[in-house]
Amino acid sequence: MGTTKVCAVIAAPSASGIDVVGLGTAPSRGLRKGVVVNIEATVEAIRQAVGEAERMAGVEVTAVWAGVAGGHIRSLNSRGVVAVSGREREVRPADVERAIAAARAVNLPPDREILHVLPQAFVVDDQDGIRDPVGMAGVRLEVEVHLVTAAVAAVQNVVRAANRAGLTVHDVVLEPLASAEAVLSPEERELGVLLLDVGGGTTDVALFRDGVVWHTAVLALGGDHVTSDIAVGLRAPAADAEELKRRHGCALTALVSPEETVEVPAVGGRKPRQLSRQVLAEIIQPRMEEIFALVARDLGRAGLLEAATAGVVVTGGTALLEGVPELAEAVFDLPVRRGLPETVGGLADAVKSPVYATGVGLALWGAQRRPADGGAGAPEPAWLGRLARRLMGWLGEIF
Repeated sequence: MGTTKVCAVIAAPSASGIDVVGLGTAPSRGLRKGVVVNIEATVEAIRQAVGEAERMAGVEVTAVWAGVAGGHIRSLNSRGVVAVSGREREVRPADVERAIAAARAVNLPPDREILHVLPQAFVVDDQDGIRDPVGMAGVRLEVEVHLVTAAVAAVQNVVRAANRAGLTVHDVVLEPLASAEAVLSPEERELGVLLLDVGGGTTDVALFRDGVVWHTAVLALGGDHVTSDIAVGLRAPAADAEELKRRHGCALTALVSPEETVEVPAVGGRKPRQLSRQVLAEIIQPRMEEIFALVARDLGRAGLLEAATAGVVVTGGTALLEGVPELAEAVFDLPVRRGLPETVGGLADAVKSPVYATGVGLALWGAQRRPADGGAGAPEPAWLGRLARRLMGWLGEIF
């Protein structure tokens, strides 16, 4: 559920992972900077996107994994320490759970909640860098975790919008973590990689190192700000500015020939005018530079600027702009590539775009965590799906 669009992906488990069998999108008019601001418009967009995906897949679903982002997202690293229980002094799953519970016991304001607890590494006595301590001998167990927190109201509004659309939310997932499932390789996660999901209203950041998450952030800047700059700079309607950005936009002026021209629509019935494409690039480049510079500054504060050994992966709709990888390389001084969902089957060609990274990632996230009985992703008989949809819609209206 993004600022620009709501995307629904239906996938079926396969021997190699998942096969995408349904895909639906709808314009998003109820979110701003990743946060629900109009619940009725959001509900309608969800119904439209899910309905389109269901028709393509030939099934009806009643529950979903939903993505969440927005400027309200905050993250921090925490540590928990416990004594290993039992006479044998052998680390058991219960000890790991107690250590993680100790790590998540941080003081939070009443309007915030913990969205994810992501273990990074364990320490047994003086031995550090342990991935799985179960079965090891020791008397003291420590764990380092990455905590992702969110505003309670923002998460509840996402869940409420889905409920009013007739869907149960099986889990809420931070969107850059979902995108990472679709576009990052295991080798990149191990070496250290920075993921940037540049959407319409937000830029989602996730840094992986040693195979785990070390840093996440959400910046309230995205492609819509580029569109707004174009609309103001060229005195063009917002819809035409968006079209100009998509068809002729470039994030790096050096890649554009001075001879290239574009037709700029005018407002108030005036005639359109011809303009150098380089002027358009000169409007886009400063905003994209600002986004990347803010990410670099955020990583610098966290002391992780040198951690992305494998480079940067840029995904999201704004990553389709020409020149984005080249500009990111200049800012971060690291190799950069566009991130595409390439590890799925079925409608693989349809979703092989940065636009669908989060949707496909949510499907992969759900496939890995679904209950043994099929869980939320299992298709329902048509009549049962319609009945469940109506019941959920009625309950959403009442509560």
